[in-house]
Amino acid sequence: MGKTTVVAFLADALHKAGYTVIAIDADPDSNLVACLGYPNPEKIRPLVELHDLVHERTGVKPGTTGGLFRLNPKVDDLPAKYSVNVNGVRVLVAGAVRKGGSGCYCPENALVRALIAHLLLEKNTALVLDMEAGVEHLGRGTIKAVNRLLIVVEPAPRSIETAARIKKMAADIGLKWVAVIGNRVRSQHDREYLLRSLTGFDFAGFIPYDEALPQAEIAGKSVVTASAAVRDAASAIVDYLKKPSPN
Repeated sequence: MGKTTVVAFLADALHKAGYTVIAIDADPDSNLVACLGYPNPEKIRPLVELHDLVHERTGVKPGTTGGLFRLNPKVDDLPAKYSVNVNGVRVLVAGAVRKGGSGCYCPENALVRALIAHLLLEKNTALVLDMEAGVEHLGRGTIKAVNRLLIVVEPAPRSIETAARIKKMAADIGLKWVAVIGNRVRSQHDREYLLRSLTGFDFAGFIPYDEALPQAEIAGKSVVTASAAVRDAASAIVDYLKKPSPN
């Protein structure tokens, strides 16, 4: 039960709270649609792998070197064309832009960044973004539209170190609205350990560990129907997100 599972529960809770929800999977291991219960998720190709689309919108063929590409490609039609509806949540698999290797991944990056910026500024929509442990997809022009950057942290030293690093990266681009979700909390001891180790962080809530979730994933079923306790915790986090962001 990791970060993507938490995103699935939050997207479902936002939908149940009456929001129009778009969830973007921008993680290298794209499995958000599977967590939400979409059948045959392997048939969905991430946007960054649709080379003809990237070429058309940015003006540069993916994998090539050199050349000028559009920094603001047309993206407003992409959610309707490429998202899938999973129990009321629209999910768009963007995929992660790989680093290194041969060729240039700048066109794919420009397309994903433009899409996220467009959706962040779209009114009356709750955008949930499942991304790698970083803030690379966010730019200075869109951070004012972000209500919270939620860092999913487990009660373990390496996870806590990662949280501190992400908070610093967020501060570097001017994003101050950072909060923590304590994940896989098995006991009061785990809860107190996180609170003690992450002083100075706001806590959006705590997600209890539930063995039913990995069992649901193994069975290929929706995780959001597998645990009432986690659904309640996600609903409480949504209530936290409704509060005004701090200045």
